[in-house]
Amino acid sequence: MNDEALLGTGGVVFIGVYLLSLLIVGILGRMAREENSLADFYLSGRNMGMFVLLMTLYATQYSGNTLIGFTGETYRGGYKFLVSVTFMIGVIAAYLCYAPKLFKLSRSRDYITPGDFLQDRYGCRALTNLATLLFVIALANYILTNLEAIGAIVESATGGKVSAAAGIIALSLIMVVYETLGGMRSVAWTDMIQGLLLLFGCVLIFVVIEMHYGGLTGAADQLMQDPKFWKPPGAEEKVNWMSRLLLIALGISIYPHAVQRIFAAKSENTLKRSLQIMVFMPICTTFFMIVVGLVGAAKFPGLDKSQSEKITLIILNDLAQSFPAIQFLLILFLAAAIAAIMSTVDSALLSISSMVAQDLYRPLKPNAPQERLTFAGKIISWAVMAGMAGLSLVIGETIWTLIKIKLELLCQVVPAIFLGVHFKSLKARPVMAGLIVGTTVTVGYLVLEKLGPDTVFGMQVSSTPLGIHAGVWGLALNLIVVAAMSALSKSETDNQAAG
Repeated sequence: MNDEALLGTGGVVFIGVYLLSLLIVGILGRMAREENSLADFYLSGRNMGMFVLLMTLYATQYSGNTLIGFTGETYRGGYKFLVSVTFMIGVIAAYLCYAPKLFKLSRSRDYITPGDFLQDRYGCRALTNLATLLFVIALANYILTNLEAIGAIVESATGGKVSAAAGIIALSLIMVVYETLGGMRSVAWTDMIQGLLLLFGCVLIFVVIEMHYGGLTGAADQLMQDPKFWKPPGAEEKVNWMSRLLLIALGISIYPHAVQRIFAAKSENTLKRSLQIMVFMPICTTFFMIVVGLVGAAKFPGLDKSQSEKITLIILNDLAQSFPAIQFLLILFLAAAIAAIMSTVDSALLSISSMVAQDLYRPLKPNAPQERLTFAGKIISWAVMAGMAGLSLVIGETIWTLIKIKLELLCQVVPAIFLGVHFKSLKARPVMAGLIVGTTVTVGYLVLEKLGPDTVFGMQVSSTPLGIHAGVWGLALNLIVVAAMSALSKSETDNQAAG
């Protein structure tokens, strides 16, 4: 890979102006504040219109993982990763299973966080705390993966003149400043800008590589010599696809920051219209970036796992050297990539601070005024961002690996939300037991795999037994425990009533 900078002076200035504009949006968000309350700060006054809601949901679901992680996975796996388009459509189907009903509940019960629903629905503080802890761990992981991506982009864009570490620190500071200024209102407004840039950037790079490299057709001709790109999936891989579908659709659909956008919608119709349009977004986002990964595999073969994570940037570097006249288009794409990452990180950061302030801190200080709780949330944002920025400088996993860990944990909270919305008879004890069992199984598989061979009776433990992810095994046992304990509880109740 050539280490020449993707951005010249003009490009750096453009990106700098864009980043400064986000701080201005933060100030405007603060000026638009109606009251110094948790609901106003974290839910934008529950008055988010359709277009803003659509773009903030889009910018939240598609991030630096899409622009960097998906292309890297495609580079390594070939055409089979096209199935991920189906995965992302499955996310919207999962939303529609519970979001409209949860929205109605949030309006009547004034929910601010997913933990508010869990506490109101089950009345079990231990369950709420455990679910909140899993949410926080998953979102911290989410921030970490995107900070890694942003560091790689900044370093490549400047040809190494600005290091990944410096880029991570600078952009982290900008994000935490505008978020603490205006809360959800500022985050949603910046997401709207960032979502538009992301959409335009995906379309842009797709069009450019179609013109310059021949797109899928050109890649196919060159990849014919590599059988791994054409090998049809076997039975175990098909099972793995189904496992991934469940993992992604269920895990992403209960992102805490996405749930809070459900709470923030202006009306149920606003929410439904936004989700209906979101169904089409995987075509012009996920699919386009998969094409980038395939073209990269054809044009730049032989990259190792770490280098393949940067295949999008390698292609951009090559384009910039071949066609200096399109430099301005590449500037826009890099702005889109940075925007995508920032929209994800700021949303996750805001959600973490809201959950810690509302679900963990507030029960300890039940009489604390709203202003104090909001201030505590802002302090939490700064602390979390500092910690994640530091970790991102030393972590060694690939982005896709970290994405899977996050989703496997989130899936364990799915029964508590999906079933809790629809089944009024469901009690806290079965849900709590299922959550503990599912989480223990999931973490157990992941830890044993990391410990290496000879861990269990001389065998190597895989986190995907029979091609099924640890999180899906955990979810299956989670549901079995919930069903069994619920049936046993009902039987005991019936016997008592009969006696």
